[in-house]
Amino acid sequence: MNSNQPIVLAFSGGLDTSYCVLALKQRGFEVHTAFVDTGGIDSEHKAWIAERARALGAVKHHELDAAQPLWDQFVVPLLWSGARMLEQYPMLCSDRYVIVEQCLKLADELGTQHFAHGCTGMGNDQLRFDQSVRSLGDYRIHAPIRELQRETRNVRAHELELMAEAGVEVPTSASRYSINENLLGVTLSGQEIDEFGVPGEDTHVWCRPRVEWPDQPLELTIGFESGRAVSLNDQPMDGPKLLAELNRHLGAYGVGRHIYTGDVSIGLKGRIVFECPGIDGLMIAQRALREAVNTRLQNQFQQTIANRWAELVYTGFFFEPHKRDLEKYLESANRFVTGVVRIATAGGSVQAVAVGSRYLLKDPDSVYAQSAGWTPEEAEGFVKLIGQSSTLAARVRK
Repeated sequence: MNSNQPIVLAFSGGLDTSYCVLALKQRGFEVHTAFVDTGGIDSEHKAWIAERARALGAVKHHELDAAQPLWDQFVVPLLWSGARMLEQYPMLCSDRYVIVEQCLKLADELGTQHFAHGCTGMGNDQLRFDQSVRSLGDYRIHAPIRELQRETRNVRAHELELMAEAGVEVPTSASRYSINENLLGVTLSGQEIDEFGVPGEDTHVWCRPRVEWPDQPLELTIGFESGRAVSLNDQPMDGPKLLAELNRHLGAYGVGRHIYTGDVSIGLKGRIVFECPGIDGLMIAQRALREAVNTRLQNQFQQTIANRWAELVYTGFFFEPHKRDLEKYLESANRFVTGVVRIATAGGSVQAVAVGSRYLLKDPDSVYAQSAGWTPEEAEGFVKLIGQSSTLAARVRK
């Protein structure tokens, strides 16, 4: 029934999406593989992905550039909010939303409503993909891996067997881990990571182990305009390039390596190793500047907005109108987050060591714990009044 019908498959070249090509061909589809380049992949690896698609029998392989949309649609509001899921994970999975958007544009060009992805039925990615598709238009969703799980519990072994039968080689790392790499960072799951064991040495991708860190400390300056990173070491730079440079510099010092356990939307625990040296550097720098130029009430409310925004993005509601509403507030709250931040690392972690901005909320006549533009009598009266409710409670409740 699917004979000669085109279908767009979001394709990474990994084990799951490679299996999807074979499965969709068996159903009679003309498979168009779409590698949506969201950064983090070099030209050699992209060439390998294209060759892999052809070897699997894709009718045509498409390479779509989406690094800039990923920066504009995700990284900018991420920095505005300072959001991390459970205050740990900066939603490196968010390239999925841009991938879906780009793939559906290709489907429209090909005149098809058929779209496929390689998500399992056990994680959050299926929600991110499916909900995004439904939010963006009227398309038919195909998920060969999720469907395979109806037939067998040992999906990975079945995939490896089918790939071997097709004469397609599978990299050793792919047989051990599920790896996702993009402009935002690298995530790894599978094997001892899933088993809550110690991640193997081969899980170091961008963040180098301690023995490889450079001897000399590193300092970098990042310029911001209205909360957006716009320069590195005083050189104007577009967002994707700036993030790639930070990934390279900070990754060499082991900055940005984490282990995270999250609650999957369908009720499971998901454990990953993730590396995001550039995102860590940017978020630490932007927060240092934002908290120095915004008011106390703005900074207090920031966490409330961040938690809500993170929840929506993490659980698949990237195109939810409520998320756009939150981003309008975040854009406004970041309009004076303009200046330069110096970050420094000797390895393993990074700090914002200096902040400069014409909008710093700094009173030259008042320095914390040193001098003040008010009298001791005024300070004593303030302390008395702000604590009045607690003082009365202590008296009447004796």
